[in-house]
Amino acid sequence: MDKQTAERVLRHPKFRRMARQKALIGWSFSAIIFFMYVLYIWMIGESPETFAKTVSEGSITTWGIYAGLFVIIFSFVTTGIYVSIANGKFEEMTKDVVREVQGE
Repeated sequence: MDKQTAERVLRHPKFRRMARQKALIGWSFSAIIFFMYVLYIWMIGESPETFAKTVSEGSITTWGIYAGLFVIIFSFVTTGIYVSIANGKFEEMTKDVVREVQGE
């Protein structure tokens, strides 16, 4: 793609709308993950005994292990959802705009 075509794509209203949507979704997902990590750290600071409790009597596994795993898995799943949206819907929207600009 030449520079002139790229500039026309960047100025296209559909591309700008898509870029705003993508940014909004990206920042929203980032805020959700950030909130989850802050909540996790806050809970550790406010109530460490909650995370220190064992899951069942005689067990060595604590609730803190499960909480930490949940935060990590939640982050991976959330990131996967974002990547799926970005590489699916938004990629198709970008391709449509490029085709429109190139007159195909």
